[in-house]
Amino acid sequence: MKTSDLINRIPASATITMAQKARDLKGQGIDIISLTLGEPDFDTPQHIKDAAKKAIDDGYTRYTPIPGLVSFREAIVKKFKKDNNIDFTIDQIVVSTGAKQTLANIVLCSVNKGDEVILPAPYWVSYEGIAIMAGAKVVAVKTSIEHDFKISAEELEAKITDKSRLIIFSSPCNPTGSLYSKEELIALSKVIKKHPRLLVISDEIYEHINFTGKKHFSIGSLENIKDQVITVNGMAKGFAMTGWRIGYMGAPLWLAKACGKLQGQFTSGANSIAQKASEFALETDLSPSLKMRDSFKKRRDLFLSLLKNIDGLKLNLPEGAFYFFPDVSSYFGKTFKNYKITCPTDVVEYLLEEAHVATVGGEAFGDDKCLRLSYAASEKELREAAKRIKEALDKLK
Repeated sequence: MKTSDLINRIPASATITMAQKARDLKGQGIDIISLTLGEPDFDTPQHIKDAAKKAIDDGYTRYTPIPGLVSFREAIVKKFKKDNNIDFTIDQIVVSTGAKQTLANIVLCSVNKGDEVILPAPYWVSYEGIAIMAGAKVVAVKTSIEHDFKISAEELEAKITDKSRLIIFSSPCNPTGSLYSKEELIALSKVIKKHPRLLVISDEIYEHINFTGKKHFSIGSLENIKDQVITVNGMAKGFAMTGWRIGYMGAPLWLAKACGKLQGQFTSGANSIAQKASEFALETDLSPSLKMRDSFKKRRDLFLSLLKNIDGLKLNLPEGAFYFFPDVSSYFGKTFKNYKITCPTDVVEYLLEEAHVATVGGEAFGDDKCLRLSYAASEKELREAAKRIKEALDKLK
């Protein structure tokens, strides 16, 4: 028997694949340090866990409305207004089983076969897979480490055609940690405004992991393109709630209704208990999230100081999230033993075998020079990982 053409078109998630490979090697007794997954290593804050227990005791154990509990969507409306200066009605909010489902809903409800989806590269791996699943053509806009992996208004304009339907980007960005400023987003909005058919998915799930000291700015708050922007967020990163699987969107009403219709045929409403816990998280003090942010900043600074000692790595300073995306192209053409380095994936495989450090190659993110290092790990692990990486890369001649 053969699998469908659809599933054969979709690439496997490189981050999940490498994380599983690291787990398999650990299971064999090999001391692997994994810098693969984008998952906070903190436990969910206690007050959120307590809210989940209360939800069980209060009987929140039945199906919810497909777009989410009314009380949770009301909390999301308030959150968008308070934190992002975006006005939504409750009918414009859809809660899903993780932000990945939110993104898939949006793409499948807005894109037809042959439409173009613009992805500033590097991009999160699933953006490409979801676009391919929808039958779209992916149009990558290459960026560089010298410009902090951000596109300019001119670069965006050059990629827009009459087939352009979506642009998807994240800020703070996975995999680079880059953060678009208010001024940069205003410049992009002026281009987007010229193309009324073009929709924007602004993935803001790393919103609370922002090291600039400036308030997060959402492109959806700009009046000139508010009807073209879908703002996506979720509980995974800023609240250490990856396993709770709650994502949500604020969207134009027509698209929110379409996403609800689609979700009704897939998962229906998201987990009722996780929704109540998430509702409580949005309505209470952000202190635990800010403490996690401060810890990530400390780790960023530590890891940067260690990586700077490795000759051949080209680095920039990420302003958010918890990733470095170093350029490793200086190692291309070098060898050690039976290893010959020609691309980021070769570096990834070499580091896994020689240094026992698991990373992810940039190719999966649309970049052919870099690899992703997650520093959502302990300081002890980061110190040891940097030491192993340096020793391994120094052997390449």
